[in-house]
Amino acid sequence: MKRAFVFALFTVLLAGSAFAQAKKDSKAAAGPELVAPPLAPANAPAIPAHASPYNFAGIQYPRIEADSRVTFHFAAPNAQKVQVSVVSQTFDMVKGADGVWAYTTAQPMAPGYHNYWMIVDGAITLDPNTQAFIGYGHMCNGFEVPEAGVDWYDIKDVPHGHVTQENYFAKSINAWRHIYVYTPPGYDANLKTRYPVFYLQHGGGEDERVWTEMGRTNVILDNLLAQGKVKPMIVVMETSATGGPDSSGGRPGIGGAPAAGGGGRGPGAAPGAAGGGRAAAQAPAAPGAAPAAGAGRGAGFPGIGGPGGGAYGQFMTSELIPWVDKNFRTIADKDHRAMAGLSMGGMQTASVTMNNLDKFSYIGLFSGGAAAGGPGRGRGGAPGAAPAAAAPPAPAAPAALDFNSIYSGAMKSIPDFNKKVHVLFMSCGSLENADGLVAHQKQLADAGIAHSYVYISPGTAHEWQTWRRSLYAFAPLLFR
Repeated sequence: MKRAFVFALFTVLLAGSAFAQAKKDSKAAAGPELVAPPLAPANAPAIPAHASPYNFAGIQYPRIEADSRVTFHFAAPNAQKVQVSVVSQTFDMVKGADGVWAYTTAQPMAPGYHNYWMIVDGAITLDPNTQAFIGYGHMCNGFEVPEAGVDWYDIKDVPHGHVTQENYFAKSINAWRHIYVYTPPGYDANLKTRYPVFYLQHGGGEDERVWTEMGRTNVILDNLLAQGKVKPMIVVMETSATGGPDSSGGRPGIGGAPAAGGGGRGPGAAPGAAGGGRAAAQAPAAPGAAPAAGAGRGAGFPGIGGPGGGAYGQFMTSELIPWVDKNFRTIADKDHRAMAGLSMGGMQTASVTMNNLDKFSYIGLFSGGAAAGGPGRGRGGAPGAAPAAAAPPAPAAPAALDFNSIYSGAMKSIPDFNKKVHVLFMSCGSLENADGLVAHQKQLADAGIAHSYVYISPGTAHEWQTWRRSLYAFAPLLFR
């Protein structure tokens, strides 16, 4: 369900029938204006049915129907039962005379990237006809639902930056690390130019590859740069796990993965089980459920919280940042360093940055990390479910904020916080904890916190289209 939220201190941006908004403390110097990403125009022609772009050549399924429903096929002539798990919700497929099983979602899927996998006679398997991606702590298949008339995350004929994969040895944990680094167009030609750095974090059950594979970070930034909407920057994408595969801080989904039931997008229930998974598998969260867009702490996740921003905060400031500054042409100061993350990565971002404001001036919390309180709402129903019968109850008034404790105590002195932080950006989907996030930002602004922004992604939940849009809105605010 789309909602319209209306309030403004400085700027209100309307997008379709829902809204994206930014507001700044009227007592502070005006910062850059938040610009919401373009959405599908009302008169955009429908996109004809077509194969998912992640299918291998000549493979027609998954097929995206003209109404954004999705049809799946799976050949298993000797199987007794085949199911498809779509965004961690499981549905029975129907067997045809040719031994091919089929299922079409009952409801249209939101635009953007989505995960799925197959369950054959109780055994989880991947569809061999399409590409695989990490999610939920294991490999999944994926499909992409287009947004009519929207092309800002499509590859275009513009100058392109480079995404390189780098390995470096971290002495503090006696282990090799693997990172993705985006450098902007012209980086290799302009050898005297130095660049600001943006550290971008994944969610639970994922790793460093997702912001390029599903998030399309390099494509989005290339397009924004070509339009003159962002400053050229280096983007560093690394896993937030800080130990070996079998340690308590191991790689997401392996050994040290975030525990099931923790906040954000962790693995949740076993793959193939009804329920579980991302944002309670897109179903409305029950009272007391793990927080999504509103979590101010990383309960259930190793390495988040504590002195120096926790295990990863200490690792990042002692190992990763010095290595990046040594090996890339960075501007190595806090005014030219940003950090953001989605879901669990938002929690990690809040923990690291708020404990290290001498190293970061730009903070982005995408569907996680904001001290807004309250669970996210998921999508409001599984892909095959009927629409909800009634609207959810109106949100309760937010609790008073303890500025001595929230955000690791970084806001104890609001004037000092305002001097150090140039942008505090918070976002979520309109089907998450949007009311709570908007109310939280108002509380911060009323207390005198400057340069805070909120973006609400219309019609999306705890999913990649929310975070692509969040990146589009956040990046132009950086390094101004």
